[in-house]
Amino acid sequence: MGKIRLLIADDHTIVREGIRLMLEAQADIEVVGEASNGEEAVEMASRFQPDIILIDIAMPKLNGLEATRAIKQALPQIQVIALTMYESDEYFFQVLNAGASGYVLKKAASADLIGAIRAVYSGDVFLYPSVARRLVSDYLTRVKTGEEKSSYDGLTQREREVLKLIAEGHTNQAIADKLVISASTVQTHRTRIMQRLNLHNRAELIQYAVRKGLLDSAS
Repeated sequence: MGKIRLLIADDHTIVREGIRLMLEAQADIEVVGEASNGEEAVEMASRFQPDIILIDIAMPKLNGLEATRAIKQALPQIQVIALTMYESDEYFFQVLNAGASGYVLKKAASADLIGAIRAVYSGDVFLYPSVARRLVSDYLTRVKTGEEKSSYDGLTQREREVLKLIAEGHTNQAIADKLVISASTVQTHRTRIMQRLNLHNRAELIQYAVRKGLLDSAS
């Protein structure tokens, strides 16, 4: 399998340089370009045809949401991960609605960003901790009330442990540290749990957001 070809779009040079250095230390990731604004991101997406674009939400000329919509409309095969300082469920679902498949906070551990890239490359959606916590908590509430017929029965003991820690809002790295496993193993468990909740692709997450009033159904 070839390397994951990645484009970084952020208006802060020092942020781009730091991300590039971190990612290029990974044997399976290659940074093919850097964009300093939304218009450059759209142009470079067409020129370089990366597998994934890491894109900041707050950028000049075109913001990250506008750039994501333009990229996904022209090049739907390219996956987009929003990299942002905004810790907001509403932002997360707006980004998903624009076509992104992941949302990573700039304050996240490097292992979480790398895990997000690999998860999105393999076809999953990457959920940042507070969104995962809301989804898991909602699921557990529905299990208790009987609205959700499913239960813990289909999960392994380790997946139950991960589920509890997700519900408490821990990051992948924090869960990995607590359970003495790798962050990538935590991401694998998280993905299986989200599949268990029937929330493992963009469409299902957007439907959830609409039900919860986090997105307008017409958006």
